[in-house]
Amino acid sequence: MKIIVMGAGIIGVSTAWHLVQQGHDVTVVDRQGSAAMETSFANAAQISVSYCEPWANPQAPAKLLKWMLRNDAPLLFRPRLDWRQWRWGLQFLGQCTDAAFRRNVEQLVALGAYSHEALKDIVQATGIVYDRLERGIAHYYTDQQAFDSAAEAAALMRNFGVNRRVVSRSELFQIEPAYRSFADHIVGGTYTASDESGDARVFTQELAQRCEAVGVRFVYGHDIVRLEKAGDAITSVQLRKRDTGEQLPWQADAYVVACGSWSAPLLRTAGVDLSIYPGKGYSATFKLLKPEMAPWVSAIDDELKCAISRLGDTLRVAGTIEVAGYDLSLDTPLAQARCQMLADRIEQVLPGVCDTRTAGEGGQPNFWAGLRPATPTNIPYIGKTQVGKLWVNAGHGTLGWTHGAGSGKALAELIGGNSPLLPFKFLGTD
Repeated sequence: MKIIVMGAGIIGVSTAWHLVQQGHDVTVVDRQGSAAMETSFANAAQISVSYCEPWANPQAPAKLLKWMLRNDAPLLFRPRLDWRQWRWGLQFLGQCTDAAFRRNVEQLVALGAYSHEALKDIVQATGIVYDRLERGIAHYYTDQQAFDSAAEAAALMRNFGVNRRVVSRSELFQIEPAYRSFADHIVGGTYTASDESGDARVFTQELAQRCEAVGVRFVYGHDIVRLEKAGDAITSVQLRKRDTGEQLPWQADAYVVACGSWSAPLLRTAGVDLSIYPGKGYSATFKLLKPEMAPWVSAIDDELKCAISRLGDTLRVAGTIEVAGYDLSLDTPLAQARCQMLADRIEQVLPGVCDTRTAGEGGQPNFWAGLRPATPTNIPYIGKTQVGKLWVNAGHGTLGWTHGAGSGKALAELIGGNSPLLPFKFLGTD
């Protein structure tokens, strides 16, 4: 089949890779000049199968109310005059029960495990190098009450086949000695050896090159304007060249929407209304000043809900979510405060290890913001829509890198008429 994949992030490129392996004629379209220039550009770098809990949980409503006036809140809901945001928020609240949390975790772990194996298969087949570290992920706690609850969360993960274990403070420092400098604040942690980390942008761009080498066509610099429909099926996708403004329809046998947070408005042009809303996340990539003192094990800071991962001679720290529309600015007071929060935290946890200065000679930390395409459950939409020829692979929230390879493989299987071998509720299936 001739297939157009819309979006050249980790989800779209992984989908293209698996489709071309099945013999399809694949074209990938993206508005940027190369792959992985938006949501996949500077994420937290973690393949976190074992740390995939959805945002919606029984404690979330109270925390959201408490955090609404805090610029440094890990999850910040900023109300807007946007009924889709309010709909998303109400649906989110509906998922804040024990039963829903457990059900959603089971789905996310299943997709994560499947995706991790798919990633390993791609790496073995292609030899892509992307600052990969297979040293697990640690989660450290600075609050005793939060640490006391970690055992319950670890037990839930073990029920679904993930060996997340609770570790004492001394065990944590044996796993990653770099955090001894913050020892007075850490009360304990958890650790999963099977998780890993690596640069999603580098991986995606390298995989795009491998895709091109085996026949995938990449069309960059084109805005995806709308989906054209006749009757109950898509007839074409309307594209616009960014440099000339020229519009032209492109036709295929199947159309895959993998445009991250922009998937929802694009799908609505064809009458498909999926509950995907953007969550603005931040990251900073700091040059290492003392590599010998920097951590090798990727970690999660429970207090700030941020991730810390080493990427070669840099350190990536990423976290916080704002549910506040499609704004990507870094120059607002709120954005600057959240970026500074990441820099300040690294100086607290790993003092002097990185160049976190925001001004002055040599001080050029790389701050970034990206939109996480979130569903109320955090479970992505993968599968066939009710409109003929139209498929979707979107809504991965903060787990796009974790779920990317498997989401692409699963959708390629579905398009080929097969059933992916994992217990996951795919869109358009019974």
